[in-house]
Amino acid sequence: MKLISWNVNGFRAALSKGFAESFAALDADIFCIQETKMQPEQVTTSFEGYHQYFNSAVKKGYSGTAVFTRQEPLSVTFNFEGHTDEGRAIIAEYETFRLVDLYVPNAQRELARIGYRMQWEDDLRAFLKELDRDKPLIVCGDLNVAHQEIDLKNPKSNVGNAGFSDEERGKFGELLGAGFTDTFRYLHPDERDAYTWWSYMFKSRERNIGWRIDYFLVSDRLRERITSASIHPEVFGSDHCPVELQIDL
Repeated sequence: MKLISWNVNGFRAALSKGFAESFAALDADIFCIQETKMQPEQVTTSFEGYHQYFNSAVKKGYSGTAVFTRQEPLSVTFNFEGHTDEGRAIIAEYETFRLVDLYVPNAQRELARIGYRMQWEDDLRAFLKELDRDKPLIVCGDLNVAHQEIDLKNPKSNVGNAGFSDEERGKFGELLGAGFTDTFRYLHPDERDAYTWWSYMFKSRERNIGWRIDYFLVSDRLRERITSASIHPEVFGSDHCPVELQIDL
């Protein structure tokens, strides 16, 4: 099974930048996107052979997630308790696993939203642990954290900044410790210069001054089934690039 996750930084904008062509070329069984910045009625696009599910924020033009899947899920739910207004989670249940598509809140400049981010992290971890008791999970999305120094180009100058604060990195470590595997690092423990997001400023993408903040995590009991985990920096259309997981289920 092949899965793709991509923060598209506005689905309508991405559609004007070749999203449909990239979608076809990547040829995923399940394709998850984040930061759709739209309401479902604002886009009429559909992809032949896929079921599609959108979860939009109450605030227009903000946040949002979507899942396109060839196999119809047994059920699809949105969000989790205490975090229902921003369209940040879609949970699709299949026969042998659950998929969770996430767009984790940004802590913002000077960590202005770090309090909410910490509450989100604690509530999400509890939610995922509960789901994991029933079926193993594949969790993907823009998790808005570079876990280790190897996961961003300039770690020293970014210590304490949003996405690389001790608080966010610690919570990500707690999540992994709760029974989840970072699939890319599992297969590529020492690979450097592997990033998924670049600032639009200072020719950052051209110079590969980036961060790895987009992930596929799996329940630990699935990690021996991972066949590949990769990043697609050659795919443009957003300030993020797609990440891929292939897994034998």
